[in-house]
Amino acid sequence: MERAPAPQLRRRLGRADLRAVPEARKALRELLRTWGRPGRSETAELLTSELVTNALVHTDHDAVLTATVGPRGLRVEVRDFVPRRPRLRVPNADDSTHGRGLVLVQSLADSWGVRTHGVGKAVWFELDAGLA
Repeated sequence: MERAPAPQLRRRLGRADLRAVPEARKALRELLRTWGRPGRSETAELLTSELVTNALVHTDHDAVLTATVGPRGLRVEVRDFVPRRPRLRVPNADDSTHGRGLVLVQSLADSWGVRTHGVGKAVWFELDAGLA
């Protein structure tokens, strides 16, 4: 018996188009509607918006969002075309809007990382299906 393909979201994000952030959250929400992990879905939306925002703010290129729901959980990846690796930095208390994205990802994701590829990198996170 052949297994059905895992539900997946793939979206191209236009360079510096911050309208893509709420659009990505909405598309992810639709993908996760059948996942059955409402608390994890909210976390997934938050972390996805952080990765999408980082790719759009810190690069001058398009990016690609991919989210896959499988038996082990959710994997979200944002690929951009700039080889410079993101830095995890301690947020400055005086700057309420910058420097917290990767700290949130590190704190809330079950695993995360950066994978380099030929013309850039992909920043990813995973949320396990078994945790509610």
